[in-house]
This record gives sequence, structure tokens and C-alpha cells, in this order.
Amino acid sequence: MSEQVVAWISAGMPSFVAAYCMRNIIGKTVYIHLSDQHPDSLRFIHDCDEVLGLETEIIRNDQYQSVNDVIRKTRFINSPYGARCTTELKIKVREKWERKNLKDNTHYIWGMLPHEKHRAERLKKSIPYANHIFPLIDKDINADKCCEVVASLGVRPPAMYELGYNNNNCIGCVKGGMWYWNEIRQDFPVVFQERARLEREIGRSCIKGVFLDELEEGRGRQPKIKRGGTR
Repeated sequence: MSEQVVAWISAGMPSFVAAYCMRNIIGKTVYIHLSDQHPDSLRFIHDCDEVLGLETEIIRNDQYQSVNDVIRKTRFINSPYGARCTTELKIKVREKWERKNLKDNTHYIWGMLPHEKHRAERLKKSIPYANHIFPLIDKDINADKCCEVVASLGVRPPAMYELGYNNNNCIGCVKGGMWYWNEIRQDFPVVFQERARLEREIGRSCIKGVFLDELEEGRGRQPKIKRGGTR
């Protein structure tokens, strides 16, 4: 029976640390790249490769050009059940990869943190055909410890962390709240303006009850910085 161990790298620090913890058994690392992510994400992936001694397979969606493209074509931003861009740009891309690469006995390594056990359980249910390993949960390695491990390995964190964001998500994540979008307004004004115009175009908003062009500066509660969440 064929077997493989794959670490899914998200360009966030936890997924890298999870892969590093299991480096002795990993056969492949895979990263789903989105055009909306900070370009420094690819630098981080390359640095991770140097440490792990692997060449990450980078895969992309070939139907949509960007998050805005998904929103415009599907007329959908997000809901309590998730975001359409996540489905189209990440989940379906992984599923396409699986149709070509899944083996009889596949093990996936994920970077969920100890406080994200609920996400790990949901993932196991949504991907029942693979075995799942959660090193950070098993070893009780939190976000602060991930930062320490990354620093000890001489790897510079992704630029979004250095700017003060808690995750290395797409620039302008549709799941972000008021504080997040006010930060995007300052750091990436073009992204903010484009998303605000798109909200009005389709009549839906990223933040429940508030369109971005109505969002008052200073609104929102700054989250506790955990440095390295994957979301």
C-alpha cells in the first residue's frame, strides 16, 4: 500500500513550525498561493524550504484571478459558514491536487494551534479520507512559542506579522473585523478602496451591518496579538 506524508504550508508561522516538528517524516510540502497575499509570503516559503531541505510545491487556482474576482463573479462575500473565496481559491485547489496525488495511505500535517482544536475536529470530518497530524496541538506549542522557534531558526517572519497583523492572510481578508479593516485602510489604501467599491457594486459587505465606505476610523477592538495564527 502506497503511503505519503504531506505538510500543508499556509505561509503562516504555525504551519511552518508544524512541518519543522515533523521534518523527519515529511515527504512533501504544498502551499496554495493566492495573488492577494503579500508578495513577501513567497520569500517566507523559500526560507522555510531552506530549513526543511525541501522544495515546496506551489499550486494556484486557474479559474479566478483574485478574491475580488471571486466576489464579483459569485456575488458572495462571506457568511457565518465561511467565505466563498476560501472555497474557490483554497479548498477546491486542494481537492484538485488530491485527485492527482492522493495515495492509499496519506497523512496530512497541519498548523492548528492549541486553541484551535475545534478547527482540527472540523477538518478531520471534512477530509475523512486522510490521516491528520496536528503537532502544535499534540505538543501544546502556542503562537508565542512558534515565534520563538522561527526566530531560533534564523527565519524572518512574513511581512504581515511585522506590520502588526495577527495572520498572514490575504491583504484585505473578508473575514476581518472593524479594527482589521481600519488597519488595512492605513497600510493598503488601494486594497481598501477597491473592496469598498466592490461592496457597493454587489450590495453586500465584509463586515455585518457596515459597508467599508461607512466605517469610521478608530472603530473596532484590537485583538490580542498571538503572532502567527493561520485562520
